Amino acid sequence: MVCNEHVPALDEDLKKTLGPATAKVLAEQLGLHTALDLLHHYPRRYAERGELTSLADLADQIDEHVTVVAQVADARLLTYQGSRGGGKRLEVTITDGNGRLQLVFFGAGVHKPHKELLPGSRAMFAGKVSLFNRKLQLAHPAYEPLGADASDQDAAAAFAGRLIPIYPACAKLESWKIAKCVDAVLPRAQDVVDPLPAALRDGRGLVPLTEALLKIHRPAAKADVEDARQRLKWDEAFVLQVALARRRHADAQLPAVPRRPGPGGLLDSFDAKLPFTLTEGQRNVSKEIFDDLATEHPMHRLLQGEVGSGKTMVALRAMLAVVDSGGQAAMLAPTEVLAQQHHRSITEMMGELAEGGMLGGSDQGTKVVLLTGSMGMPARRQALLDLVTGEAGIVIGTHALIEDKVQFHDLGLVVVDEQHRFGVEQRDALRSKGKQPPHLLVMTATPIPRTVAMTVFGDLETSVLDQLPAGRSPIATHVVPAKDKPHFLARAWERVHEEVENGHQAYVVCPRIGDEEEPKKKGSAEDDAEKRPPLAVLDIAEQLTRGPLAGLSVEVLHGRMDPADKDDVMRRFAAGDVKVLVATTVIEVGVNVPNSTVMVIMDADRFGVSQLHQLRGRVGRGSAPGLCLLVSEMHEASPARARLAAVAATLDGFELSRIDLEARREGDVLGQAQSGVRSSLRVLSVIEDEEVIAQAREEAGRVVAADPELERLPGLRTALDALLDTEREQYLEKG
Repeated sequence: MVCNEHVPALDEDLKKTLGPATAKVLAEQLGLHTALDLLHHYPRRYAERGELTSLADLADQIDEHVTVVAQVADARLLTYQGSRGGGKRLEVTITDGNGRLQLVFFGAGVHKPHKELLPGSRAMFAGKVSLFNRKLQLAHPAYEPLGADASDQDAAAAFAGRLIPIYPACAKLESWKIAKCVDAVLPRAQDVVDPLPAALRDGRGLVPLTEALLKIHRPAAKADVEDARQRLKWDEAFVLQVALARRRHADAQLPAVPRRPGPGGLLDSFDAKLPFTLTEGQRNVSKEIFDDLATEHPMHRLLQGEVGSGKTMVALRAMLAVVDSGGQAAMLAPTEVLAQQHHRSITEMMGELAEGGMLGGSDQGTKVVLLTGSMGMPARRQALLDLVTGEAGIVIGTHALIEDKVQFHDLGLVVVDEQHRFGVEQRDALRSKGKQPPHLLVMTATPIPRTVAMTVFGDLETSVLDQLPAGRSPIATHVVPAKDKPHFLARAWERVHEEVENGHQAYVVCPRIGDEEEPKKKGSAEDDAEKRPPLAVLDIAEQLTRGPLAGLSVEVLHGRMDPADKDDVMRRFAAGDVKVLVATTVIEVGVNVPNSTVMVIMDADRFGVSQLHQLRGRVGRGSAPGLCLLVSEMHEASPARARLAAVAATLDGFELSRIDLEARREGDVLGQAQSGVRSSLRVLSVIEDEEVIAQAREEAGRVVAADPELERLPGLRTALDALLDTEREQYLEKG
């Protein structure tokens, strides 16, 4: 293959070019092993030597980097006695006719300038202006000697305007040493294989890859950096999108059983007894799903919905359609609390239709079973039997569904709730239980900005539910500054009392359980609110029972409780017996108690923006308006308080997820599961480069449709193989 003829030089270990000691530091500290790795280690930013400055103007430039052209007036080599013995110091006075300036060099650094900076010689000097003994000076400036010719002014301007690349460095290898390493491999940039098809490159006016690498490492001007970055962003976006497009293409070749609901069946019966009409959004998204289910290739769809937009209803109707057509549907939930909650709400929504084969059940009904790790043996045995015989059309469960002994009669649809909590293997293990690949619907209540959806879930088609169903009440959100205004916190507990007296219920959320070891205190915290450990469920529940909420039935819920106890508390809360539930974020997704109207989030600054939005979606689920109070001890000017103010200001989850992304580093956004993508993105920003990503996705789709194996694009194949090393393959597999 043509594309590999130059690769050996680029894939050669850096030891040969740079020597073993330097190569070892580059490999261990920066993960750079080959010439190609080093060419893709781009400067983080560029320092400018500064425009040429007149010496007379330097008084205003203290602590600035400047470049001056001047003549040496005199040079004196001094010997001095210091606390650590004697040393040499070179003092050079320079002049440009308008002013004078002193340069100083110390220690071993005096020898070269002592020989070169002779009185009468001219040079360019670049350094940081400092003040010593009330006199301006440059210490250890970089300099370039100039001839006596006046036309050297042009050379001086070029020297001053040159951009100095600053590389991501480490203690053992400074940026300027890395720059020297890059210089050693830069000639090999001409051997790189260009992954972009020529037509795409020319059509978009992008420079060739070799030119982009030269310009990003050694730009003559800022415009060079811009050209290079535009081109390199396209490489990253395009190669990633081609990988995702190929995955979509491969999935589209798999066979699947088309699942079409019959008229007058389970789905029709269910729709007929619904006490409300579906929103337009729910109808549109359902149509997209039903169209996918009717095809002979497996559906791969991501359903994003605002908190409370009715995703579960859409997923349930898809499951009923599959059961109607003779198949089974499985819903995978991340926690037992959520699996039980889904099971409860689905059986309630279905009524007698969920009692297929039981006394009083509907003839058209099916069995809806729950399968979790903590179930007793008899219940578990019965559930497994119902699945293998096909008696149960719908199963809701946790990771327990994935175990080897779970077998299905005919698995037709897998619904994964809160996708980001599951790894690849788990999802694929469940899918492998179908005789043919089942259809797949992935749901998330965390709104994902379009670019992240295209990058992280790029192998799934996306549907968005952004309308709230009729009957959902607005949620008012307020920040409670507990430290500045303690009476606001007292008022918050009064509001909880008032809601309970009006027949409603409340959540109090804390970041920590409280039975674990005290977390280590941070050293450089913003203030005391940061230094103390986060507030804990067990402590707060006790304080509330004794203090502001005395007399109300207060219970706790957290992840380390026994599953039976968790279920018992949740049941009593849903029934209205428990008035105030003090919980960790176990209630973040899927918990549905329409009678809860108020939520108090303690130490709200310890949660992410999207997480706060998720949590508050648990209130206002009935006809009464919801209230969410964000309690924080952070001071008003802190970034943490700014985040809370943003949450209080809007109920638009997509807007908030964007704020969340901008506040966090991109690596956090793409997360550990996507570390492959994170490590392959050097210049592309998932947040800012929306247009490039969208265009790259379109181009990638066209290229893959025309040439799925990329036989006519060997350079692109090579780049793809480099992207899909094992780590990144796992990322793509998690889809």
